[in-house]
Amino acid sequence: MIIGTAGHIDHGKTSLVRALTGVETDRLPEEKRRGISIELGYAYLHTEGGVSLGFVDVPGHEKLLHTMLAGATGIAHALLVVAADDGVMPQTREHFAVVSLLGVRKATVAITKIDRLDAATRAERMAQVRAEIAALLAPTALANSPMHEVSAITGEGIEALRQHLLEQAHTHDSHHSADNAQAFRMAVDRSFTLTGVGTVVTGSITSGTVSVGDELTLSPSGKQVRVRGIHALNRQAETATQGQRSALALASIAKDDVHRGDWISSAHIAIGSARFDVECTLWPDEERALRSGTPVHVHLGTSDVLGSIVLLDHTTLEPGETALAQIVLRERIAAWHGDRGVLRDASATRTVAGIRVLDPYAPQRYRSTPERLAALQAQALSDRAARLSALLAQSAQGLDLQRTARAEGVNDASALPLPANALRFANGHMAIAPAALQSLKGYVLDRLQALHTTSPDEIGPDIKRLKRLAAPRADDALWQFLIEQLLADGSIARSGHWLHKPEHAVRMNEAEEQVAEQLLPLLANGAFDPPWVRTLAADTQTPEAMVRQTLASLARRGQVFQVVKDLFFPLATIERLAEIARTCNSSDAGLQAAAFRDATGLGRKRSIQLLEFFDRVGFTRRVKDQHLLRPGTSLFENDSSQD
Repeated sequence: MIIGTAGHIDHGKTSLVRALTGVETDRLPEEKRRGISIELGYAYLHTEGGVSLGFVDVPGHEKLLHTMLAGATGIAHALLVVAADDGVMPQTREHFAVVSLLGVRKATVAITKIDRLDAATRAERMAQVRAEIAALLAPTALANSPMHEVSAITGEGIEALRQHLLEQAHTHDSHHSADNAQAFRMAVDRSFTLTGVGTVVTGSITSGTVSVGDELTLSPSGKQVRVRGIHALNRQAETATQGQRSALALASIAKDDVHRGDWISSAHIAIGSARFDVECTLWPDEERALRSGTPVHVHLGTSDVLGSIVLLDHTTLEPGETALAQIVLRERIAAWHGDRGVLRDASATRTVAGIRVLDPYAPQRYRSTPERLAALQAQALSDRAARLSALLAQSAQGLDLQRTARAEGVNDASALPLPANALRFANGHMAIAPAALQSLKGYVLDRLQALHTTSPDEIGPDIKRLKRLAAPRADDALWQFLIEQLLADGSIARSGHWLHKPEHAVRMNEAEEQVAEQLLPLLANGAFDPPWVRTLAADTQTPEAMVRQTLASLARRGQVFQVVKDLFFPLATIERLAEIARTCNSSDAGLQAAAFRDATGLGRKRSIQLLEFFDRVGFTRRVKDQHLLRPGTSLFENDSSQD
């Protein structure tokens, strides 16, 4: 268990840690000369029973609060230090505000320097100090935290405090086993170089497990590193896990490329953002309301980044109130859902609010619509299964599971606890709730019926046009899944690349029907080289204008397709050509014109015309000189290819 000290300068935090562990955490010459902590200090206590404590000793000076904030990252238990002679002081209050706003839910109060009290008045003074502390803690989740009276000079109360902290660690460790689904992450609070070892970074592991040999990513730089060695809780180890203070020896990176404020994490999960949505609570003791657009220092992990806060459901935030907000940063950082941070004013002189990250990849547009706010309310739920269930229900356009897994810090999207009825698609990368899918289906069918009503002489739109009309904001993968579902349940039908209601058909007049009866056999007999319009007109002794009119009607029915001007192919021929294209397609080189030409026996010009037609209708897509078969497309599949 990691314990972080908190308290006013010169209240004896470092002396207390030394008394508990025997370790001197002030290591800098200036710290020893001035008798105050300037940098973070670290100490460890191990027992024969296997219980270990890691202490992060923080400086108490008000000008060093940014250092204290870096040290508070990842602590499971706060050790609030209050000197008996001084009582609660300004930095006691601010340090406690930080601990509370960061969501630390366990604390112990050490009332130090009791040896300085006069024996005659000690009881009275201790009652006063205890009352001050109780009043400070009362409005928070840390109310009723146990208090211990100690002296680092005489040793009074030290053993009782040590045993209490070890009991707390035993309870904590038994209830906080590592979650194998969680990716690894550690906030860097120190980096240095050791001869023969190289670059070493230290920090508190907030998630997952790391092992020697693991490939990790440094954020926000994106540099890749490899773990050469590990010290966990000041002992050499092969692995380190959540809740441990650790030092990682890294290969492939220089000391100057790693800074306090960086994150080191599993490679696939480290994607930074300069914009994230949060739940923001203004500290009750803050003297003024917080307005939207206020510039702030954002302390998240061990980083301190300038940014601004945009309130989403309030215009101003009063002391003690909580609101949904968006944080806009000047630099990218890699946040996860549930991360807690602290906001300080623009001059970094006072702590004003606490934040809890809800969406680390927040949108810039539509950020305060009713739908968006409802989604954020779902993301505010603390239980992951309940949160994802509510979020899925709110996601009318489906839920990107890859993005969600990254936001949740989960190694594999398949490990996300989705509801049993969630419909996964796009190779399991996305999901949608059945009710949301039904709603989308209904809207698409309504739009399609409206098109049939206004344009009865058209068979229907192609898949791209229908998307523009019915669901322009839908993800392409969702749209493909939606159309596949509508086709599978018979709600719509496909004629070539046109989509329509099954009962809808283009009606031709009697003259067109008679001409069509003559044209279709001629086109079919032409195989891969059907006759042009002028030839069809001559062979059937029909005016060219009437031939074109009839072929246009047949095209709207999906029975023929115009490849180039005045050259039409019947559906059956196009299906055969599409099957040849599938056979010729190479995963590396795509669909080459030469291979398609040789397989069809056509000339180069006609082959290219057909490939460009396939590009145009969405069967293939053009990338430079390549024609790439669209994965999963069902265009031009005949009955035999579907079976």
